[in-house]
Amino acid sequence: MSPLKKQNLLLIVLIIFYSVGLIGLHTDYRTYFLNLTPFNLLLSFGCLYLSFKDYSLKKHVDILLIAAVGYSLEWIGVHTSVLFGHYHYGSVLGYQWDGIPLTIALNWVLLTFTSTAIVYKWKLPLVLKALIAGALMTGLDWILEPVAIRSGFWFWETNEIPLYNYVCWMSFSSVFAFWVLNRKTVETNKVTVGLFVILVIFFAILNR
Repeated sequence: MSPLKKQNLLLIVLIIFYSVGLIGLHTDYRTYFLNLTPFNLLLSFGCLYLSFKDYSLKKHVDILLIAAVGYSLEWIGVHTSVLFGHYHYGSVLGYQWDGIPLTIALNWVLLTFTSTAIVYKWKLPLVLKALIAGALMTGLDWILEPVAIRSGFWFWETNEIPLYNYVCWMSFSSVFAFWVLNRKTVETNKVTVGLFVILVIFFAILNR
C-alpha cells in the first residue's frame, strides 16, 4: 500500500471512530462510550504512528522523551500542585500509576506531533513556529477542559479552571514543540494534521 493510500485509510478510520463516539456520547450509552476513552487514545496514537514515514531511532527517542517528561509534569502537578494547579485524575482515562493515567503520556505525544505538523512547513522562525504550536495545544486544552471535567477525566479542587493551568500548558507545549521542530522529527501529512482538526471539532461539539 502506498503511503498516500495508507494515510487516507488511517484518516477514514479516525473520522469514523470519532463520529461514532460523538453520536454515542449523546445517547443513553454515554457511560459505555466514556469507558472507551483509553482505547480511543491508543487508537489515535496508533494511527498517528502508522502514518509516519520515518521510524528512526531519533524519532523514537523524541516520542519516549515527550511521553516521559509529559507524564512527569503531570505527576508533579497532581502531587505538589506546583504545576497546572490543584487537580486530580478520575478513573475514565484508564490504568493509573501513582494517581496519573498512563494514557496521559500518549496525550502529550499526540498533541505535540499533531500541532507541530500544522506549522512545520511554514516559512517562519523556529521559535515563532514553536510558540504557535504551543498556542494550538493550549487552545485545544481550553476547548477540552469543560468536557473533561464533566466526563470525569480530571477534577479541579475549586471546580474552576485556573489561569495558571493555561500558562503551564503554553510554556511546556512550546518547549516540546521547539524540541521536535528543531530536531526535525515532525511529519506533516493528512493524518498528523487531520487528527488535530478532528480533536478540535470533536471537543468543540461536545463543549456546546
